Amino acid sequence: MSVFQAFLCGVVYFLAIGNLPFVGLWSLQRPLVCGLITGIILGDPLTGAMTGASINLVYLGFISAGGSMPADMALAGILGTAFAITGGLDAKTALSVAVPIGLLGTIVWYGRMTFGSIFVHVADNYIENGEYNKIWRANVLFPQLLTAVITIIPCGLAAYFGASYISGFIEALSGTALTIFTVIGGMMPALGVAITLQYIFKGEARVFLFLGFILATYSSLDLLPLGVIAGLTALIYVQATSNKSDSEEDEIYE
Repeated sequence: MSVFQAFLCGVVYFLAIGNLPFVGLWSLQRPLVCGLITGIILGDPLTGAMTGASINLVYLGFISAGGSMPADMALAGILGTAFAITGGLDAKTALSVAVPIGLLGTIVWYGRMTFGSIFVHVADNYIENGEYNKIWRANVLFPQLLTAVITIIPCGLAAYFGASYISGFIEALSGTALTIFTVIGGMMPALGVAITLQYIFKGEARVFLFLGFILATYSSLDLLPLGVIAGLTALIYVQATSNKSDSEEDEIYE
């Protein structure tokens, strides 16, 4: 991996978590997307997409509530894909390496949130001094510069130096240890599915889980019509439950 390629990996990471318009949390942050882009940077988009898709399975049930970040899936997707391509790892082994990286990446997120609070007071000073035309600096410029520093540099260094050691690290592992890594990597998608089911398999939503499974298995429909049917079903359900709630409220008032 060249220095420029490592820098581009850092830029992808910055764009993934920088909260910029139209990119980031709901697009580039996903391991499938950033894995594909990392693969393009390293000249192997197919491996990038396949590795990113494998890593993405772990984060199917990913939820960031109230600003919390349980794992940094963007960093896991980028570095996991980079190590897979440069180190010649298969998807399962790359997955077992990427997941701990995703946990370490939360340090970047909480560091950003902690030090970013300083700029709120900077904006207060601008307001007190009547410098309203400078507020955008505290709201946009300074936070993005901070994010760029704590994302591009660490991710670029990890991609550049980590790639040169990952191949030797894997070769140094004994057959038993490598098998353990592979088994762990194979279990990660199951963990992602289990986390997802934990949020889906609740209350009245259970019947829709089984209904969707039966429909997808035996109807032979493509994803698009299945998605339309699921959307219409959800709409009908929401309308039916809201009408029921309205009628119950009317009975209470009567």
